[in-house]
Amino acid sequence: MTTSLWRRALALAALGLSSAWAQAGEADCGNAALPRISFVQFTSPNIATSPPSQLTIKGKFSLPQQRDHHSGCTAANGRKLPAVVILHGSAGVDSRGDFHEAALNAAGIATLQIDMWEARRLGGGAGRPAAPILTLPDAYSALAFLAARPEIDAARIGVLGFSWGGVNSLATADLLYVGMFGGGRQFKAHVAHYPVCWGHNAVIPGLPPPAQFGTQFLNLTGAPVLIQLGSQDGYDNGAAPCLALAQAVNPANVVEVVEYSGAQHAFDRLMVPIVVSDPFGNQGSFFATGIVPQVTLAPDVAQAHAARERLVRFFRRNL
Repeated sequence: MTTSLWRRALALAALGLSSAWAQAGEADCGNAALPRISFVQFTSPNIATSPPSQLTIKGKFSLPQQRDHHSGCTAANGRKLPAVVILHGSAGVDSRGDFHEAALNAAGIATLQIDMWEARRLGGGAGRPAAPILTLPDAYSALAFLAARPEIDAARIGVLGFSWGGVNSLATADLLYVGMFGGGRQFKAHVAHYPVCWGHNAVIPGLPPPAQFGTQFLNLTGAPVLIQLGSQDGYDNGAAPCLALAQAVNPANVVEVVEYSGAQHAFDRLMVPIVVSDPFGNQGSFFATGIVPQVTLAPDVAQAHAARERLVRFFRRNL
C-alpha cells in the first residue's frame, strides 16, 4: 500500500473512531437526559381520627435533568427547580399522572405524584374518603416535602389535580385551608381538571357546609388558577358552573376557565372509556331525586394533548 493510501486509511479509521465516540457520548447524554425517578414517602395528618393520627403518604418524585453547557450533556446538579404536586382522581393513580408528568419534566419542572388512597387502604371511586377536606393535608404535606428538598425552589411549587384531586387543587387556593393546613406555606399556581365546580360553595343537604367539607372557594390567595374541562362533562354538564365560580371570585382575574368542545369527564385519561355511578354527577341531581346518576369517563386524545400543552405553558409562566 502506498503512503497516500495509508494516510487515507488512517484518516478514515480516525473518523470512524471519532464518530463512534460521538455516538457513545450522545447515548450517554440521552440516558442522562431521562428524569431521575425516586419513590419517596412522608407523613401527613389523618384528620379523620381524633386526635389526628399520622399517615404515610407515598409518591413518585421525578426530577428533570438540567443541561450542562460545558460538556453538552446533562447534569443532575444546577439551579433549583420549580415543581408540581400531582393529585389523582377518585379512581386512584392512573395514566393521567404520568401523561402530564412527562410533559412537565420535559419542560424542566419537577413533579411529585402522590397516592392518597394507598395510605388509607382505599381503592376506586366507591371507596374514596367521605369528604375532600380529609385529603387536603396530603397536598400540603407534599408541598412541605418538596420545599425541603435541596433540588427544589420552595417558592415555585404548583399543584395539579384531576376530579377529586381537582377539588383539592381549588381548595388549596383558598386562604381558609392555607391557614388550617399550610403551616405558613401556599402553592404558587393551581391547575384543576374538571373539579366538579357546581359543588363549590354549595350547601348540599345532608353534608357539612363547604368550609368543613373541603369545597370552599371564596377568599383566594391570589395565586393564578387554571380550570380545564370538557363541554360534555357529566358532573358539571359543561363549563357554565366553572365560569360562574370563576366570575364570583375573580375581581383580580386570577381564575381562567378553558372548555374543550365535545370532551367528557377525564378526557385526558388515555385509557378505555368507563361509566361510573356517582351521586355528585349531573350537578348533584341525586340530592333531589335519590337516583344516582352515571358519568362517562372517556378519552379524547387531541383535546388531552391540547390541555397538556396549555397547563405546561401555564406552569412555566407562573412558577
